[in-house]
Amino acid sequence: MTTSNAPGPDFSKGGGLLPAIAQDAETGQVLMLAYMNAEAYAETVATGRAVYFSRERQRLWRKGEESGNIQHVQAIYFDCDADTILLKVQQVGRAACHEGYASCFFRQVTPDGVKVVGDRVFDPAEVYKKK
Repeated sequence: MTTSNAPGPDFSKGGGLLPAIAQDAETGQVLMLAYMNAEAYAETVATGRAVYFSRERQRLWRKGEESGNIQHVQAIYFDCDADTILLKVQQVGRAACHEGYASCFFRQVTPDGVKVVGDRVFDPAEVYKKK
């Protein structure tokens, strides 16, 4: 094994937001894609818990802060261009998706149209009740 002088992801690319893929460390299932800025990445590295940047809310999003479905980071990788992050995570709770599915990738395009291929494991209306 060789080591690299690359310090980490290059946040000067992508307008400071890089795609971050969360993958189940045990099964290999792709759970979700979100975005990280340098601050989210630094907090993820420091705490071992997945933190993303919410483009909608324009703030850090600590995965599971509302749902309880947090992600414990087992390993962090970045690609050859240093502009995409891969987190191998232990998903705590049964779902990574805010729509109640284990994976955000629960729709499959088929010759007959789009087919839902996942099972909903929680009701988002119950989990995300506004107080």
